[in-house]
Amino acid sequence: MKVLIAGAGRLGEQAAHLLSATGHQVTVIEQDKTRLTELKNHRSIRLVHGDACEPNILENAGVLNADLLLAATGEDEDNLVIALLAKRQFAVPRTLARVNDPDNTWLFDTRWGVDVALPGAAPLVSLIEEASGAADTVGLVRLADAGVTLIETHIGDHSKAAGRVLADIDLPAGTVVAAVVHDAHPVVPAGDYRFHTGDTVLVVATTATEHDIHDAFQ
Repeated sequence: MKVLIAGAGRLGEQAAHLLSATGHQVTVIEQDKTRLTELKNHRSIRLVHGDACEPNILENAGVLNADLLLAATGEDEDNLVIALLAKRQFAVPRTLARVNDPDNTWLFDTRWGVDVALPGAAPLVSLIEEASGAADTVGLVRLADAGVTLIETHIGDHSKAAGRVLADIDLPAGTVVAAVVHDAHPVVPAGDYRFHTGDTVLVVATTATEHDIHDAFQ
């Protein structure tokens, strides 16, 4: 996968190292020449000097062939502009953007070209999962009063649940499949419901974790 990272601060640098180490082709754009000099020893990472808010810099960095762009600068305004350019002008399939100020979180959505908003303290393992497409199972919300968690899992071509009926899925104790979204239509599945590629499954769990649900369906 070809990954373009705008910003070589702490998040951008660490993300570049980790994504490169996991086999992705990584290019980093940074305005500060000192930061680029510090990264020069890492030969597997391509470095581009410039302002990623400028379309010509993005194009020179290879945005037209990028599979994913991470806007990781220290300025929320810049991250939004970069994500919007990447998505609207260059049609990058997947965009991630760092949110530096939590008060600005509401801006980081698809209106600004952001597929995934990353809090400043987001775990890097989550970043790698987003980049690689491995995040097929995510926790949506914890309902504290009810003592349950709503977890979403997506059935893909390689999911072990694809083609199987619900009754054959070994669900963790205290877990209920509340709904399945099939072809954009929600369905309350019975035991004979057969999962299809493209289904989104909404699971209500008391003690089961995202990892448990991933193991059951993926």
